[in-house]
Amino acid sequence: MFTYHIPTKMYFGKGQLENLGSVLSSFGKNVLLVYGGGSIKRTGLYDKIIEQIKSNSLNVFELSGIEPNPKVDSVRKGIALCKENKIDVVLAVGGGSSMDASKFIRAGACVDFDVWDFISKKEPVQDVLPLVCVLTLSATGSEMDNTAVLNNPETLDKCALIDDKLFPNVSFCDPTLTYTVSPYQTACGSADMLSHIMEVYFNRNQDLYMLDTQMEGMMKTIIKYAPIAIREPENYEARANLMWTSSWTINGYIFGCKKAPWSCHAMEHQLSAVYDITHGLGLAILTPKWMEYVLDETTASKFFDFGVNVFGLDASKDMMTVAKEAIECVKDFFYNKLGLKSTLSQININSDNFEKMAKKACGAAGFINGWKKLTPKDVEKIYFNSL
Repeated sequence: MFTYHIPTKMYFGKGQLENLGSVLSSFGKNVLLVYGGGSIKRTGLYDKIIEQIKSNSLNVFELSGIEPNPKVDSVRKGIALCKENKIDVVLAVGGGSSMDASKFIRAGACVDFDVWDFISKKEPVQDVLPLVCVLTLSATGSEMDNTAVLNNPETLDKCALIDDKLFPNVSFCDPTLTYTVSPYQTACGSADMLSHIMEVYFNRNQDLYMLDTQMEGMMKTIIKYAPIAIREPENYEARANLMWTSSWTINGYIFGCKKAPWSCHAMEHQLSAVYDITHGLGLAILTPKWMEYVLDETTASKFFDFGVNVFGLDASKDMMTVAKEAIECVKDFFYNKLGLKSTLSQININSDNFEKMAKKACGAAGFINGWKKLTPKDVEKIYFNSL
């Protein structure tokens, strides 16, 4: 039994940005524009957005410089801008970082306590400001989900806030806005998407067969179109398929009754909290090692299904053989097809912090109760296997 509800209105396809001004107007007059390092200015997207805002007689205030792993101090600046200027609606432009920061801003603007208290003190989300998103990078699915992730450099924590009030009100998904995304970021975003699905697909809870087939179809879509988007950055079909898949991997649709905690994301959040690496890259390095670590007689059948249904492996072979071949296919996709690094040592990460990171990954419970239960010692071994 489960409840499914998505309140986000999606404008998908080429040219949908022409509706942005009227959508923003429906929420009020004062807009906080949140974006990252300035790529939207280089591509001309910034000018188009400002034109939409000005042509609808709206007032715009800006918060730029949102980091790839958004930091709590940047969010605090956004909250201050909202309170000082009586912001009516937050407009996030960019990828997951801008959108996640904006989700914390919209919640923090409506309370008197510090925004990090949502994490450290488990303060409940109260009212939120309306949020409109313009997606420029297919990866996190933040444009259509109820989750936001935030980094605190002082405590070396990267934590998620999950609340249904965080769903964006409206999101604009124009695949042409991703044409300028670099091959590296396209690869990392695709690895992130694939991991979102795998975290649900490889799950101890048996669930609807239909949802498994949906997940297998999404994974095949990413595996097919990510290399094409890297080779042909202005291939609309490839960019559109990746963008729409990004939204549906993590908006709750595929979850069903599969509620077990995610394993690879918990481990990777420690990597990007301590070393500030790209989230998708960390997932690409850890995931195959996690797969190898949890593969045994009790899990082989799911790896078998995965190998046969996603990669087209020979179903007549021994189950364990196919399971191992499936993991090799994942490695080939991440490291050869996408061209990502395959070890932590390749990105200058050593074992100095592994013990501490492993404990944090397991949280207050002292373990990750995922597909296979992982203790801090298990997580530490996976980190070492990833060197």
